[in-house]
Amino acid sequence: MASNYISATVSSILLFLLCSSSLFGTSMAALVQEQPLVLKYHNGALLKGTVTVNLIWYGKFTPIQRSIIVDFLQSLNSPKAPNPSAASWWKTTEKYKTGASTVTLGKQILDENCSLGKSLKNSHIVYLASKGGYVGRSVNLVLTAKDVFVEGFCSRCGSHGSTRGKVRFTYAWVGNSETQCAGQCAWPFHQPIYGPQTPPLLAPNGDVGVDGMIINVATVLAGTVTNPFNNGYFQGPATAPLEAVSACTGMFGSGSYPGYPGQTLVDKSTGASYNAHGVNGRRFLLPAMWDPSKSACSALV
Repeated sequence: MASNYISATVSSILLFLLCSSSLFGTSMAALVQEQPLVLKYHNGALLKGTVTVNLIWYGKFTPIQRSIIVDFLQSLNSPKAPNPSAASWWKTTEKYKTGASTVTLGKQILDENCSLGKSLKNSHIVYLASKGGYVGRSVNLVLTAKDVFVEGFCSRCGSHGSTRGKVRFTYAWVGNSETQCAGQCAWPFHQPIYGPQTPPLLAPNGDVGVDGMIINVATVLAGTVTNPFNNGYFQGPATAPLEAVSACTGMFGSGSYPGYPGQTLVDKSTGASYNAHGVNGRRFLLPAMWDPSKSACSALV
């Protein structure tokens, strides 16, 4: 079994502290030269064509919470939403060799009573993901509720991986961090645990935990289609790779830097921040994605 992890935003904030001239002096900061970001293609298979995302809901989610995530997934393949849109954000994945990855929503499985308990190991995630089946190009996405603890949660906000052997499938996991580590996994909708304590942004769908999940679902899905079997696009070691979105941690708009998400669009009536339109009038805040044509992280706004 192989698995890739999303580091929490705390890594970006620590980088901010390390590079801060106020802590180390301008001479120290001047010695730090930013290296170009290049995600190398390792000649492996990517998930292209129609990619079915099957959802395994573990624990209790309200119908509204489920609809937010379902609307996001459906927005990735909807040309109807005005720009900037979730579909235009996802379109960047087309630049990762051999064409488009078109997301479609597959089956949804509800396990509201937490059949495996509320403290899960990584092996439990793979088991739950297997309930989505193994048909064609698919991603079985396990979503855990706010009162479910997952091994390694908070040091990572989500993960994706693949099984080995005759029956091979890709899977991913994202947890609701509302009551566990919102300062890491729901940032910038919650004040960070470390670093500058700037006011948090208002969540576009009014749910800090689920709007944070959208950021992490976007991250694992982009990572899955561009590096499904640990031999696609990434930088660094295969055991801890920087991928399409995780390479751009903490960047949501222009002018971003570690600890500051950048400029976003703001809803005049609610004050909520967003950078992408979706189906059913939804709005989302999506992280920057590495653009192969520019060899740089690119945000929607």
